[in-house]
Amino acid sequence: MTEDSSVVCKVQGTPRLPAFSKDGDYVIGGLFSIHYNMEAVKHNYTALPESLKCMGRLEPRELHFARAMIFTIEEINNSSKLLPGIRLGYEIHDACASVAMVVKIAFQLSNGLDPVFYAGDNCSLSGMMMAIIGESGSTPSISMSRAIGPFNIPQVSHFATCACLSNKQQFPSFFRTVPSDQFQAEALAKLVKQFGWTWIGAIRSDSDYGNNGMAAFLKVAHKEGICVEYSESFYRNHPRSRIQRVADVIRRSTATVIVAFAGYGELKLLMEELTIEPSPPRQWIGSEAWVTHPDMLRFTFCTGALGFGIPRSVIPGLRGFLLDLSTAKVAESPVLTEFWEDAFNCSLVKSAASNKRTCDGSEDIKKLQNAYTDTSELRVTNMVYKAVYAVAHAIHDVVCQEINSTTQCDKLTRTESKQIVAALKNINFSQNGYHVSFDANGDPVAMYELVNWQKSKSGSLEMVTVGYYDASLPEGQEFHIYQNLTWMEDRTQVPVSLCTDSCPPGTHKVLQKGKPICCYDCVPCPEAEISNTTDSLNCFLCPKEFWPNAERDTCLPKPVEFLSYNEVLGIILATFSVGGACLAVITGTVFYQHRTSPIVRANNSELSFLLLFSLTLCFLCSLTFIGVPSEWSCMLRHTAFGITFVLCISCVLGKTLVVLMAFKATLPGSNVMKWFGPPQQRMTVVSFTFIQVLICIIWLLLRPPFPMQNLTMYKDRIILECALGSVVGFWAVLGYIGLLAVFCFVLAVLARKLPDNFNEAKFITFSMLIFCAVWITFIPAYVSSPGKFTVAVEIFAILASSFGLILCIFAPKLFIILFKPKKNTKKHVMKKN
Repeated sequence: MTEDSSVVCKVQGTPRLPAFSKDGDYVIGGLFSIHYNMEAVKHNYTALPESLKCMGRLEPRELHFARAMIFTIEEINNSSKLLPGIRLGYEIHDACASVAMVVKIAFQLSNGLDPVFYAGDNCSLSGMMMAIIGESGSTPSISMSRAIGPFNIPQVSHFATCACLSNKQQFPSFFRTVPSDQFQAEALAKLVKQFGWTWIGAIRSDSDYGNNGMAAFLKVAHKEGICVEYSESFYRNHPRSRIQRVADVIRRSTATVIVAFAGYGELKLLMEELTIEPSPPRQWIGSEAWVTHPDMLRFTFCTGALGFGIPRSVIPGLRGFLLDLSTAKVAESPVLTEFWEDAFNCSLVKSAASNKRTCDGSEDIKKLQNAYTDTSELRVTNMVYKAVYAVAHAIHDVVCQEINSTTQCDKLTRTESKQIVAALKNINFSQNGYHVSFDANGDPVAMYELVNWQKSKSGSLEMVTVGYYDASLPEGQEFHIYQNLTWMEDRTQVPVSLCTDSCPPGTHKVLQKGKPICCYDCVPCPEAEISNTTDSLNCFLCPKEFWPNAERDTCLPKPVEFLSYNEVLGIILATFSVGGACLAVITGTVFYQHRTSPIVRANNSELSFLLLFSLTLCFLCSLTFIGVPSEWSCMLRHTAFGITFVLCISCVLGKTLVVLMAFKATLPGSNVMKWFGPPQQRMTVVSFTFIQVLICIIWLLLRPPFPMQNLTMYKDRIILECALGSVVGFWAVLGYIGLLAVFCFVLAVLARKLPDNFNEAKFITFSMLIFCAVWITFIPAYVSSPGKFTVAVEIFAILASSFGLILCIFAPKLFIILFKPKKNTKKHVMKKN
């Protein structure tokens, strides 16, 4: 304790010297993984453990980032607009990508470099950093944020992309200039979906970056219907056997596309393993951590690799600053010395133990080509540049103010880091054409370039920007490709990566038991169903009036079927119908011409002419059954058929009764013929016909026949037919005809053996026998006939019975009249049998 009772604070342990440092009014810390490995610390618990040391090959790219931070601070110090009169200092450390080293440096930056310091009553405020830039990896950044978060020290990372860092409850003072992996994961899933890949392999770093990034990707991919054949993780510190196992999985897999959400350090080891024993051609899809790393381009078997990268940029003056190194400047920094000696394979200090030549000053860094000197695509470098400027603007907002259009800054004002945190939340500026701001989670607006590995004219791989992804654009418009892509093995066609080939239209997907949803069988659609899209999950029924085509991918209107005049069957039936009518007319004409002849007079010429007229109508009414059914044709066909046939049978019945009555009249004392003369015959025909007319009228008034589409008889076509309306009416009409026919047949049978040549009973018997046989067989044939053949059967029955009547009753008489006129005499007619 001192006399003024101020507290004396001592730093525990040995402070780690920074790689680069410079005093200033406000100091900004920086952490970069200039080395990727750390020496193992031995613990014997008897002495203090050795200090943590970085080892392994120096990473020129991370050195490039560290020097870019120095360049940016120097640029700000030379600015007259930002922090005028204030000098920014820096303290940049090599974190060697180790959580242990990052935590140690974080606490060291929180305390300062002085081994003993005084701070009134709060040691933790003495020597505190205004902000820390870094770290490059997500896992180290998480550890550092947890360490410095309670002290409200802002951390602005240039390359830690884990979506978990957006959680402000856990990481309240964390900001970043690189987009969160949540955006990149969504972009990668949409990229995979856009090219139709549904069967992929997944590789990730076994770290916060890889695990969280892949988890976010898989969540979105699942929603997009993408299946993962395998998901493997590994870390660069794992034994080689673990990396070999992952390589073997890739070699044996069936997925052509591999999505790798991994850091450069991990994927480099995997690629080296695959170089020893190559796998079948694979299409690599990568995250920005490795797909834009220039050192990865040496793996030429990854031609066509596709991924998202941070947009390229231009930083004026940076290349000159990076190349402004001389042996004298290099010798002042152990890190630069190591870089120089590795780059030129020489030693700045002559040593007998070293086999390297001594650097003689002829080394020209301008001719050096590596990640340190490469400024052609300043992607992550621009994130460092923006991070430093963000901190500078936050400090400016806290310590500077505008007075009379002049910016005045007070560097003596006690500034606390929590003020810088508050200022960072509200910054909004543009520097060198690049906008910088943070949302409520400390994230910037997500913007990516789509990068494709293509072969140059020299045969080497180069990164070509072929599109972009802007998360600020409306849904569905974020993704845009404006240049041709190269795929694996330098192909120009998009590779296919499916567990099962797409199901063509006409089939639907049926999942294979125990396999992911992307593995399925393509099953043809059932009858009457279609699918008109590729990879349809279900088939859909066609409307009733439609039927699938042969491929079952389109519903076509069902063909309409009816008995038409244009088809052979319709033509034949119509010909017989017209022919029968002509035969009846010809017969009537011949009978009329010979109406005075004995054979015509002896056979009741009046009923004969009426019978021929009714037969003509019977033949012609069959024509109403042919053609498209309409409302009038449906009502006409059945009623006309019923009435004309009753008229016909009534005439035949009248003729039969005449025969019977004529022989009754020859008996002694019989005067029966006076009760069955011509008026009574006409009355009999009219009465029987009137009953049928009455039945038809009642049928038409109550439930008449009507046209309809029969969709049930056949599945693949529509039958146009006439519905009966009232089935009772139809069978009443048909039954009445049958009743008269049977009655007529019985009477004809009774009279068939009566003597004399003029007896027609035997001819009527044959005609009625044919008539009854036709209509008895008609009933089962009518019921069982399908479609238009139902109508054909009905027409056939009409024609067959009509031809039976005209041939049996009139053909014998016609034959005598025309060919045997000698028999057409009264003597022959009156001759006894």
